[in-house]
Formats: sequence, C-alpha cells, structure tokens
Amino acid sequence: MVLALPSLRSGINLSRIVRLAGCFGLQRIIVEGPIRLDKKIARDGAEAVQLESRGSLPPVLKKMKTEGYQVVGLEQTEHSESLYQFGFAQKTVLLIGHERHGLTPELLDMVDRVAEIPVYGMPYSHNVATATSVAVYEYCRQFPNG
Repeated sequence: MVLALPSLRSGINLSRIVRLAGCFGLQRIIVEGPIRLDKKIARDGAEAVQLESRGSLPPVLKKMKTEGYQVVGLEQTEHSESLYQFGFAQKTVLLIGHERHGLTPELLDMVDRVAEIPVYGMPYSHNVATATSVAVYEYCRQFPNG
C-alpha cells in the first residue's frame, strides 16, 4: 500500500500518519505540497518511510494506475463501501482527504473505489490520522505479510 495525501493543515496529522506507516511497514507516502514533519511524533517512521513531495496528486495517481495500482479514496460519499466489507487490492494507493474538506471532486473522479469507515455518533467523521490508521490496519489485516 502507498498513501497519498493532500497538503494537510497540521504537521501533527502528517507526523502521526508517518509513524503509523512505519509501524505497519508501509514504505511510501506521497504528499501534495510541502512536507511539515514533527520528528518527535513521527519517531522512527521518519527514517523508515519514503516521503515524496509533489506539486499535484492527479498526475501521480494517473501514473500509478498505469503501474497496476487501484486508487481507493477514504471518504464518505453516496457510493462509498463500508470498510467492514471492503476488499483491498494488494497494489493499492490509499488516497486520504484533507482534514476539513475531504477529497476534492477532481480527486474523487480519479478513484477506482471509495471506502468509508462507519461512524455511529458525533462528530460524523474521524480525525484524518485516526481514519488513516483504521484503513491501514484493515489493509494489513487482509495482507498480513505485505
């Protein structure tokens, strides 16, 4: 799995995502815009995970599709599939939304599928780092050996 993220408002969220990627053995995170990392939060993930800064995600996603990756958006939409029944492809790019705005219509048009984490109370969505953790955990549960 490769993670792709828009420019996040909080370097803390990115740092938490880098740490979880390191813990789960993910090797690559693509970030739109500058990488603002707090190494005390990211810990060893900062050295274990390849962080790539790109000016725009759409060209990267198009290229990865040609390399056989399935692009999965993590978002609440009319057509999203519950993470409880979601079957990931082994070659997955997990596209994470912005903390406040989620995935833009342009990025949603590029995804092959959309996964949603069911929420049962207020607020109606998880923090971006928490949501990423839940989705990455499920992917790793399905593919325990990478």
